[in-house]
Amino acid sequence: MSRYAVVQVGSHQYQVEENSIFEVEKVASASGGKSEVKEVKLSQVLFLQEDGKVKVGQPFVPHASVTCEVLGDIKLPKVISFKFKRRKGYKCKKGHRQTVSRLRVKTIQAE
Repeated sequence: MSRYAVVQVGSHQYQVEENSIFEVEKVASASGGKSEVKEVKLSQVLFLQEDGKVKVGQPFVPHASVTCEVLGDIKLPKVISFKFKRRKGYKCKKGHRQTVSRLRVKTIQAE
């Protein structure tokens, strides 16, 4: 059977399986720089399922972790924020591109 886990990264929760790829808010300096990170260990595991057995955390599963390989940073498409007030001559246009880190799950560990 497949093994999967639900992990919390920041304020978001992700369901991950081994060898799956997912994107999270930027973790450290993943691309270049002096403090380049190759691997990330996520210890906030909320739910774990392996071989038909389920472990639910309160709030986290003790001694469980997910080890991920950092594939790099990417930028998401630009999001435009446009505000205006009619008949007042007020217009405000701003653009934003969020940077996210792409992670590949190497192992899901539980003791």
